Amino acid sequence: MNIYTRTGDKGQTSLIGARADKDAPRIEAYGTIDEVNSFIGKAMTELEPDLYPDLLADLEAIQNELFDCGGDLADVRKEPRFKMTEEPVEVLEKRIDELMDEPPLLERFILPGGSPAAATLHIARTITRRAERQTVTLQKTGEKFPQVVQRYLNRLSDYLFAAARVANARAGVPDHEYVRSGKVFKNGGRSKKTGE
Repeated sequence: MNIYTRTGDKGQTSLIGARADKDAPRIEAYGTIDEVNSFIGKAMTELEPDLYPDLLADLEAIQNELFDCGGDLADVRKEPRFKMTEEPVEVLEKRIDELMDEPPLLERFILPGGSPAAATLHIARTITRRAERQTVTLQKTGEKFPQVVQRYLNRLSDYLFAAARVANARAGVPDHEYVRSGKVFKNGGRSKKTGE
C-alpha cells in the first residue's frame, strides 16, 4: 500500500469538500491540532500505567476528540457533518477541577518542566494555545467552523496544565516557580479558571 499520492506536490491538499493551499489558515489550524495530538501521544509513553491510569484514560479520549476537531475544521461542505459537541468541554472542566485539587497549592507562575511526562504535557499545552490562536485567525477570515472546537482547545490547554502538575506531584518532582513572579493565583490555583 502506497501512502503517497503526489496530489499535494504543487502545494495544495484536500479538505472534505474542496482543495486548499497547504498554508491556508484552516490547514494551519488542524495541522497544529495534529501536532498537539502527537505530543500527547509522546506524553502517554512517559506516564507509568500504575501511577497515572486516570491521566492515560483522559489522554486517550482527548486524542480521539482532537481527531474530531481536526475533521470538523477540514469539513467545508455545504452540509457538513460535525462530530464535536459541548460534552467533551464539560468533561474537561470537571477533570480540571478534580486534578487541581491534587498537587500543592499554587501561588506563582511555574516554569514548564519537571518529570519527562510533565515537560511533554507542557509542550502539548503551549501548542494547544497556538492551535487556539489559529482558530481565532480562521474565524476572522470569515471561514465557518464549529465554535465548540475553539472552546475545546481553550479548555484543553487548562487541562494539560493541570495534568502536568499532577504528573510532577505523583512522581515526587516539585514544580519550579518563576523566580520573579508575584502571587498571581487566587485560592492557590484551585479556581475553575486556570487560564484565559
